[in-house]
Amino acid sequence: MNKIILFASLLFLNIAAFAQDNQISVNSKISGVTVFMNGAQVQRQSDQVDVPQGVSLLVFSGLSSSIEAQSLQARGEGNFTILSVAKQNNFLLDKKKSEQKLALQARSEEISDRIITLKNEMAVYKSEEEMLMKNQIVTGAYVAYDLVKLKAALDFQKQRLMEAKSKQAGLQKDIDKLYEEINKINRQAAEVDGKPISNSNDVVVKVSSKIATKGKFILTYLVKNASWYPTYDVRAKDVASPIQLVYKANVSQNSGEDWKNVKLTLSSGNPSNSNERPNLPTYLLGYVSAGYSLFNPIAASSNAVKGKVVDGNDNAALPGVSVRVKNSSVATVTDADGNYSIQMPTGANILEFNYIGYERQELVANNGQLNVRLKEDSKSLEEVVVMGYGSAKKEISGALAGSVAGIRVRGASSIASVPLEVKNVEKQTNVTFEIKMPYTILSDGKQAAVDIGNYDFKADYEYYAVPKVTSDAFLTAKITDFNEVNFISGEASIFFEGTYLGKSLLDIQHTDTLTISLGVDKNVSVRREKQKGFTERQFIGSSQKDTRHFVIDVKNRKSQAVNLTIEDQLPVATNSDISVDKQELSKAKLDESNGKLTWQFLLQPNEQKKIDLKYQVKYPKNRPVNIE
Repeated sequence: MNKIILFASLLFLNIAAFAQDNQISVNSKISGVTVFMNGAQVQRQSDQVDVPQGVSLLVFSGLSSSIEAQSLQARGEGNFTILSVAKQNNFLLDKKKSEQKLALQARSEEISDRIITLKNEMAVYKSEEEMLMKNQIVTGAYVAYDLVKLKAALDFQKQRLMEAKSKQAGLQKDIDKLYEEINKINRQAAEVDGKPISNSNDVVVKVSSKIATKGKFILTYLVKNASWYPTYDVRAKDVASPIQLVYKANVSQNSGEDWKNVKLTLSSGNPSNSNERPNLPTYLLGYVSAGYSLFNPIAASSNAVKGKVVDGNDNAALPGVSVRVKNSSVATVTDADGNYSIQMPTGANILEFNYIGYERQELVANNGQLNVRLKEDSKSLEEVVVMGYGSAKKEISGALAGSVAGIRVRGASSIASVPLEVKNVEKQTNVTFEIKMPYTILSDGKQAAVDIGNYDFKADYEYYAVPKVTSDAFLTAKITDFNEVNFISGEASIFFEGTYLGKSLLDIQHTDTLTISLGVDKNVSVRREKQKGFTERQFIGSSQKDTRHFVIDVKNRKSQAVNLTIEDQLPVATNSDISVDKQELSKAKLDESNGKLTWQFLLQPNEQKKIDLKYQVKYPKNRPVNIE
């Protein structure tokens, strides 16, 4: 019992001591932000603070509700000691609204008042209509009437009823138009402010000072709901001109704090290596009974995934959903109709879907089509703002008029404009891009395109074809002098000869050559055909032999010579009882480890060339193997 009393007394003394600490509200603003691929580190700087003698609690109010507590750091300039730093929820502080949203809400309330006035006016005409209907003139055997007066009374009733009906119809049209307008305003308000965060955090810095003094404080902390990913514009005028490459960062955040005129730094870890060209897997030759199957060229060439993201409840399209290849810098967002298309790096098959107010999903993308239904996050259901007569939850698509795929451009973004000054710093474990011009990124979840650099490179153009996978010939540009620029793997929009050709994946490798795929050129024809007359099967003793003969027919329909690289393959035996005899390779370069064949040659205008590929496989009788 004495122990309980002692503990209660100590607890009371601690609470009393804490209550006696001076609590001081501190004004601060965000001075700099470092944005990572996922998350951001915010630096917040205070005004000058009067620190009294003794122990004080400095309260920084209205900060993001998504602060990672472990990341909180505080440092100060002054004659005092920082004892501790902690965060606490502040449910009483409302989220500040932008001036644009306040104006939209005022307009919404004005229209609501107008609707009420029109409804009251319509109610008056409705009452008059009911009164006229109840006061019909009744005639009968015992009622004397004057035909002239009766006609006049009936005409009066008819006229008044028609006027009442007409007025009601007109008022209803006006009300419907006002409802339309108020819904548009609600959607625009949702577009301006994004999904709101219901509460905020306070950060409390406990300091001790021997004397009254003055000081300044700097807080740094990590917040969620922020990210960036790189994209590129690749432009080539023709095969005789340099490659122009515009390096962009797509930044978004919904941390609950607007980053206004801050020093913006973009940071990335080690980028994932990838390759967007058709991949030719090793052709393993083995017994069917051991699980070896025929080579599937379609699977080898499938490196793009498309689909649509909708709301799981009503199938409404969701624009602006973040779609990212897991553990990669490759990402995109859905357009106004909820559609997306993304290039998958070699070996990657998992996509992450993230949208404010919805549960995050990771899905396996095994083929070229992946449609997604996102479920609302139950924790965010109460955070939807309802204004006037409509909800700002999902009616977003109409508010996207004038924007492109939910991406907004701030600062210099067009090729003809003056590029931003960016300091490119390569650190031990990551690469950072320090944007010299102050930037504003609002907490609305929208993508803001930030130009990192604009470069011209001398390129060697070459055509590349894998006819076993696809009959298309890909034009590629090889750049060798790019090492001074810290590129990160990302999607690229390809423009060739002034025409948009679609998207590709910028392949960043630890080599001296960067290969950019510029798309398919139909003027270079590559066709691979099996020669049936030369396909043979022979049975000799306990073994059998199968012969395969292919002809690759190449033609250049262009008016200029082209450099062309063609790849094919020989099967690789997986058992000592199986052997492969190379009969005709047409002077191809052979990689014995994986059976890859490579032909490189210059094809003159309108020149046609044929390549023979013939081989024979020997294996035990009655043990079939997977020969194409």
